[in-house]
Amino acid sequence: MTIVTLELPEEIFSARRLPPVEFVQDMRQVAAIYWYQKALISQEKAAQIAGLNRRDFLEILAREQVDVFGVDFDDLQRELERD
Repeated sequence: MTIVTLELPEEIFSARRLPPVEFVQDMRQVAAIYWYQKALISQEKAAQIAGLNRRDFLEILAREQVDVFGVDFDDLQRELERD
C-alpha cells in the first residue's frame, strides 16, 4: 500500500467541523464520487478509493443522489429506433 502525506492548513478542519482523520475520509469519498460521476473510474475502484466496500459505496451514492447507472440518452434513442 502506498502512503500519501498531505499538508493542509489547520484552519480548513474547522470549515467542515471534522477532526483530521474524518476530514481525510470525507476527502476520499468526495474524490471517489466525483471521479465516478465523471466516468473516470469504475464503481469498484471508487469504493476502494473511498475506503469502503462496494455496497457501502452504493449507499453513499444513493444518499448523495448520484446515478448508479449512467445512461447515454443518444445511445438509448438509437436502440429504441432499431426496432
